[in-house]
Amino acid sequence: MILAGSIPNEIGNLSALQFVYIDSNILTGTIPHSIGSLSNLKDFSISHNSLHGHIPRDIGHLSHLEFLGLSFNKLEGEIPISIFNLSMLQVLDLAFNRISGSLSSAIPNGLLDLKGLYLGVNQLSGEIPDYISNFSKLTTLDLGDNSFSGSVPMNLGNFRDLQYLYLEDNQLKNDASMLELDFLISLTNCTLLKYIVISDNLFDGMLPKALGNLSAYLEIFHAYSCGIKGVIPSKIGNMSNLIWLDVGGNDLTGTIPGTLSQMKKLQSLGLSDNKLRGSIPDNLCDLVNLFRINLEKNKLSQQLPTCLGNLTFLQEINLSYNSLTSTIPSTLWTSKEIQKMDLSFNLLDGSLAKEIRNMKSMRELYLSGNQFSGEIPSTIGKLQNLVNLSLSNNQLHGPIPESFGNLIALQYLDLSKNNLYGLIPKSLEKLKYLVYFNVSFNELSGKIPNEGLFKNLTSDSFKGNRELCGGSQFKVMACKDNTTRPSTKSTVLKYILPSIALAICLAIIFIYLMRRRKNTLLPAQSTIMTVKRISYFDILNATNKFDEENVIGKGSIGLVYKGIFSDGMIAAIKVFNLDLESAQTSFDTECHILCNIRHRNLVKVISS
Repeated sequence: MILAGSIPNEIGNLSALQFVYIDSNILTGTIPHSIGSLSNLKDFSISHNSLHGHIPRDIGHLSHLEFLGLSFNKLEGEIPISIFNLSMLQVLDLAFNRISGSLSSAIPNGLLDLKGLYLGVNQLSGEIPDYISNFSKLTTLDLGDNSFSGSVPMNLGNFRDLQYLYLEDNQLKNDASMLELDFLISLTNCTLLKYIVISDNLFDGMLPKALGNLSAYLEIFHAYSCGIKGVIPSKIGNMSNLIWLDVGGNDLTGTIPGTLSQMKKLQSLGLSDNKLRGSIPDNLCDLVNLFRINLEKNKLSQQLPTCLGNLTFLQEINLSYNSLTSTIPSTLWTSKEIQKMDLSFNLLDGSLAKEIRNMKSMRELYLSGNQFSGEIPSTIGKLQNLVNLSLSNNQLHGPIPESFGNLIALQYLDLSKNNLYGLIPKSLEKLKYLVYFNVSFNELSGKIPNEGLFKNLTSDSFKGNRELCGGSQFKVMACKDNTTRPSTKSTVLKYILPSIALAICLAIIFIYLMRRRKNTLLPAQSTIMTVKRISYFDILNATNKFDEENVIGKGSIGLVYKGIFSDGMIAAIKVFNLDLESAQTSFDTECHILCNIRHRNLVKVISS
């Protein structure tokens, strides 16, 4: 049952009430002052409603009250001092309201039995008073997401039963005369501590070497963007029960300590946005429970550990904006659990492996700003959970795979600033969730599709492709009658230069044979043979749009495809990659040789 409306003032007539629970309703209005008449009340909880106004001072009359829960409302004003006279109160939960004022004058020496103080997500300000330590039985202290300032009290170590400490999102500082964050040293006395959350503050100091002496029960240490500097102490590895470690967004220097590998229970590691150098330690792969690793925006270099793909629980990996080199380890391409991988803006090279099809859980893949080359594998179309894909700012060439049309969940696709050529696949028109598409600054040609997402795109998605044609809104040339083929001959000449030879490398063998077996050669033709004219469109159909399944050979400067033409002719088609300096010369040389010789080990040239 869901209760609505306001709390009636007549509630004060129910003097025998001991427990009131009206959580998670849609109550409005204010808390009636008559509540103070419920002298036998032990538990009063009206959290998760829409109550507003001030907390009535009459609550301070409830001398038997043990639990007061007013969180997740719209209460405002200051905390009535009378509440702190409730000597039997064990839990005070005012979190997620609009309560203001300070604690300095509001907390006397009462609440000696208080175990839980929840004041997070309000508008409290001023300093955290030293005498908060009088609440010696506290197990939870939540002052997060307020505007507290000043230093963190050094006597927090007096909370011997403290398990959860939340001080995040304030304006707290540390003792400026100390190099280390001294209040963390005091917390080593809290032997039951499980959570320390101090992110988004104004500290200016180093992590103490005594960090490793914190509670053996510590599970979460969250200190993102709070002014920590210096090196990560090696004794941090002593926190063997830690599950979540995040010290990103600080000014940490030095290297990643190998002692992190001692945290066998660690599931999330965040060291992002610092100034860490050196390599990623191989022994991080000993963290077999790791599901998230974020090392972005550092100065890390050298190769990726090849063992990263062996972390069977790994779901998120972000190593972007570093200086990592070499190729992506093959083990990563076969990981079936990774949902987000961001390796963008590094110095990675090599090609994108066909094994990418194995990454069935992948939702976000960012590889922009590297030196990847080769073609985009058509097997990427197997990733039907993929939502975001960015391959921009690389050296990828070849066509956009038709299989992209199978990425049914795709919303973001960026292929800009590569060397891609050929047509934009019409199969992309059926991606009904795609909202961002960018293929600018490539060598694409032909007609821009005009259905689906393409109805809403602008010229920004296509600029820098001189051979594209389509609607005027794209600011490209108008298409001629046959818009399914490249608009000019230059694109064909640049990328598709087919010379038909079953194994083009036989030209090299032939040169060798010329020297060793000159007498086996027939006399060379005195003039270059007349070749048959074959259109690019015919070649495109014969090779099924240069499908990878038709590749029958690979060389240093191109690929050889098997082609079956409409008239039944079967031929080998070599495609030269003219992005390589040697390709043009090699093409001229091989054409000259093949067109001017006859040999029983060479099939005849049909066209070039």
